[in-house]
Amino acid sequence: MKCAVIGLGVIGKVHCEIIQAQADLVAVCDIDESKFDLYPDTLHYTDYKKMLKEVRPDVVHICTPHYLHTSMTVFALGENINVFCEKPLCIDKNDISKILDAEKRSKAILGVSMQNRYNASNLFVKEYLKDKKIKGAMGYMAWNRDINYYNSGAWRGKWATEGGGVLINQALHTFDLMQWFTSYPQSITAKISNISLLGKIEVEDTVSVVADCGDYKFNFFATNSNSTNLPVQITVSTDQGNITVMDENVLVNGELKVLSNSDRFYGKHCYGSGHEFIIKDFYDCIKTGRKFALDGAEASKVIKMILATYSSNGEAVKI
Repeated sequence: MKCAVIGLGVIGKVHCEIIQAQADLVAVCDIDESKFDLYPDTLHYTDYKKMLKEVRPDVVHICTPHYLHTSMTVFALGENINVFCEKPLCIDKNDISKILDAEKRSKAILGVSMQNRYNASNLFVKEYLKDKKIKGAMGYMAWNRDINYYNSGAWRGKWATEGGGVLINQALHTFDLMQWFTSYPQSITAKISNISLLGKIEVEDTVSVVADCGDYKFNFFATNSNSTNLPVQITVSTDQGNITVMDENVLVNGELKVLSNSDRFYGKHCYGSGHEFIIKDFYDCIKTGRKFALDGAEASKVIKMILATYSSNGEAVKI
């Protein structure tokens, strides 16, 4: 399995490390050539199209700023090269159809890195809920991202390039788990705000959502204005009691279960342990022809929820 990576920033380095443990990292691409020093044994490119045409990798990992995901994904799929793209799939509603169309026409497959679905604790919750009647749910994320974080990349904190703030970047995974655990909402009513970095970034640092799933609703709250990074928490209410997941800890009606499928974390601890497992699964799907679960259609679900949230301004928006 020959792999290439576009984008050698924080998350790109995580992908490179995992690739080197599972496959063959043959080429890397970045506009900052100083980053190539970490990968002396690979081919180096500053033009991703040239890299893909010359190297023809089995898989390309796209780890670039959000606004570049669509064009790079569409091009690689057009070259019939399998794509593993970091989240978010895209930041514009019109780009969803572009990506799905490219995926449909390609001989290659697309996977999106929504790795939290592969955490052992979240897999346990998903399995536990399959025969329960859900009555409601609440998700909560309180982290800290200060101005230094946003100044670390010119694309951060801008609608045109990041596509949003806390929701589309940090809280996307938890927002996705909310609908994965429960059901896909029919409409969303939400408010976004900028509490701690007003005038310093364009995008939101705080969001509050009520998602209408028909028979019940789930609520979701996320902020980057907290003083520290607290554990993410989701509680689902069912006809047989409550289940809460917080990192690797699951509480089922008062009984604590600690679940982990890894003894190490790649990158930041808040990324969870799922990256190595989702990448391994994606590679296996390429080798065996098995359908990869987190394809364009599946990954676009949370994007539609996020875009509905951004357009709500306190009014119900159908998805």
